[in-house]
Amino acid sequence: MFARCLRAGAWLVASLAVLAGLAYLYYRSLEIDQIPKANPQATVQDLDWLQRGLARGERRGKILAVVSSTARMAQGAKKAGYELTELSRAYYVFMANGYEVDIASPAGGTPPARIDADDMGEADHAFMNDKVAQARLARSLRLADVDAHAYAAVYFVGGKGAMFDFPGNPDIARIVRTVAAKGVIGAVCHGPAALAGLTLADGSSLLAGRRVAAFSNAEELFLRKDARAVLPFMLEERLRLAGARVESGPMFLERAVTDGPLVTGQNPWSTWAVAERMIAALGHRPVPRPATAEENSVRLLATYRREGLAAASAEQAATPRFDKMLLLMHALIAGMQWRVLDAFELQRLARS
Repeated sequence: MFARCLRAGAWLVASLAVLAGLAYLYYRSLEIDQIPKANPQATVQDLDWLQRGLARGERRGKILAVVSSTARMAQGAKKAGYELTELSRAYYVFMANGYEVDIASPAGGTPPARIDADDMGEADHAFMNDKVAQARLARSLRLADVDAHAYAAVYFVGGKGAMFDFPGNPDIARIVRTVAAKGVIGAVCHGPAALAGLTLADGSSLLAGRRVAAFSNAEELFLRKDARAVLPFMLEERLRLAGARVESGPMFLERAVTDGPLVTGQNPWSTWAVAERMIAALGHRPVPRPATAEENSVRLLATYRREGLAAASAEQAATPRFDKMLLLMHALIAGMQWRVLDAFELQRLARS
């Protein structure tokens, strides 16, 4: 009996060792350590598209970017803040298209950022190295002090903090009412939390009957099973209660919606599209900008969902660069949802 147990134990150890070895070989085959990283020393001078826009010398007005002042969620257990990439990318799109950008927050001063090194691209690093942008951020305007008449548009940056100090903020309501009368309202990811329940100067609902995008229930609950416990509300549900027609796309893929002067986006991957749609809503053609590797991967994923692996692979062959880690992330998501074929095919796409 004891000998049989020893043999069984040895067989189990050997099997686990083989599986671990196969997993290691598979990991090595993905060549993750060879994936090029964004240059952390990037500067605004490295953003050719931004320099082309600035060189035109157009001065079209000002846009207000609003970020959260809330550092932590309820009970202080989890970090909140604003998403840096949702600010930095829009900031430079606005600048390239002739708009000066002011940054404001409910409390003023230096707002708490959420920074994920794996999400940082060239524009995000440039923003971190931009002394002018960092000075504006460190001295963000207090919302109560903002003269809303000075702005052609207002843009609400996402991040979990927006769920806590944007809703019901009287200064946000004042700013939105003023800007909406003549300009454009934009928001991305959790940023649309600012708009729920707002009324316009004539007393009508801002969102009733409007098409909008925002961080979806599916995305929220996938990332945090306890989202309903740690957040004050589910954003998608709150927007629907406000009368909005929420148009949710696939999880973690770009989804931007324009409804008249209202431009909204579903998640961080929608930031570029929201900012450029805001420029279009202001009546201008956005400065041409080369797609980032991340954007190319989002488009490959969208093609895969619509048309399958063959079409996505053909498109990838003509794509100069793509973000392998993003494709692998979606393969992992598919696996966690027991979409085995999708998981297999997406990792194949990442390895192409």
